[in-house]
Amino acid sequence: MARIKFKPNNKVAYDKAPVQFKVLPGVREKLKTVPDWQERLRDFVDSLIEDIDKR
Repeated sequence: MARIKFKPNNKVAYDKAPVQFKVLPGVREKLKTVPDWQERLRDFVDSLIEDIDKR
């Protein structure tokens, strides 16, 4: 049986298709040094979408 490698903190599973975008050279490495960067980026994207929905 496969071992679970990742367990999300939320109650809804994440989408299987990732969101991808290009960044300038060096950004990827710097981003990986930020604590909890994935969760913080998800929060930022959610707030960005909420701002658009308010308009």
